[in-house]
Amino acid sequence: MPGPLEGLRILDIATIIAAPSAATLLGDYGADVVKVELPGAGDGARGFPPYKEGKPLWFKVLNRGKRFITLDLRKPEGSALLLEMLPKFDILIENFRPGTLDAWGLTSKALWKANPSLVILRTTGFGQTGPSKDKPGFARLFEALGGLTHITGEVDREPMHSGYPLADNIGGLFGAVSLMAALWRLERSARLRAEGKLPNDPSAPTGEEIDLSLTESMLKLLEILVIEHDQLGVVRQRSGNANQYSAPATVFKTRDERWVSLAGSTNALFACNCRAIDRADLIVDPRFESNGTRVGHAVELNGVFRQWIAERDLRDVMAAFDASGGTLSPVYDIEQIFADEQMQARSAITSVPDEDFGIVKMANVVPRFTNNPGSIEHSAKAIGADNYNFYYETLGLSKQAVEELTEKGII
Repeated sequence: MPGPLEGLRILDIATIIAAPSAATLLGDYGADVVKVELPGAGDGARGFPPYKEGKPLWFKVLNRGKRFITLDLRKPEGSALLLEMLPKFDILIENFRPGTLDAWGLTSKALWKANPSLVILRTTGFGQTGPSKDKPGFARLFEALGGLTHITGEVDREPMHSGYPLADNIGGLFGAVSLMAALWRLERSARLRAEGKLPNDPSAPTGEEIDLSLTESMLKLLEILVIEHDQLGVVRQRSGNANQYSAPATVFKTRDERWVSLAGSTNALFACNCRAIDRADLIVDPRFESNGTRVGHAVELNGVFRQWIAERDLRDVMAAFDASGGTLSPVYDIEQIFADEQMQARSAITSVPDEDFGIVKMANVVPRFTNNPGSIEHSAKAIGADNYNFYYETLGLSKQAVEELTEKGII
């Protein structure tokens, strides 16, 4: 099952999480992704826990499905070799600080000279311009600067991070989407030139250069904050698990000490939730006639549902809400996700070949393509696992040349 992006070729010279995850997502859909790492050291993400038998499990899933080669771009022979590779690729993904590739002779002009239609995704913490462009960055910084951390946590406590680098994965999603947008523009422009509707200048680059700021990605994710502040002067604050745009909506504990999360903003779903707790009277209460009025009385409503849920075990709570068509969900840990019937029915977790452990499980391809689904061929491999096949068979270097480059530390 090659996937809808079969034939798309991506050269991933990025490190850590955000930019490599953009390449990985497209690889899930069938793109051929070649990951380039520094000889010996490899991607810094190989040092992220957890480990099994000294092997980094996070890296295995983060860079699934790719081919792995090594190349030292800092050396002239290495950068020259990269330029030689580029005609074989459609996309180049990097996340070095602005100007780093330029210093190695890999300017945009040089990249487009090697491949005029190349799409370049440049992923940084703050973008290619502005006073912060040269600053180092990590997910927590982007979440803090992009507004997420400020609105996360209890009302009277310190701002909270999620415990997972959301900003990196959100950035990866924006990166993947931007690459698809650029490729569509290239395809459309090529068609229009062929039809004589656009000038055909062989010397002009037809590719694209994408400037992805991970901090701006977080701000875009929270875009309601911008217009809310602009038009209402509001600086949104933390509200804990309470929902600022829907009520009743928060997290409740059952009698057997399990957690559930309640949501539902429409009148129809509010009615279903009220019937679940045998409180149809709330449906016709004028205080709760619309979502707006319910939000104004959220404390009262949440209190009613909290008391009802606290007096019952999870099984009985879920049965009541399922019977009424209500919108309540258990708060799952990963063990419960593995056991969930819906997850199993959809094969949301799949088994993937792994060179160290035989078979490992990871989240399946999302979303699903009906006619041409993607797949995960294997987990991430060892540093330089595909060096010989790539340089000798794909790039066409002689066996002696590959050996000499290896001895010099170029690959």
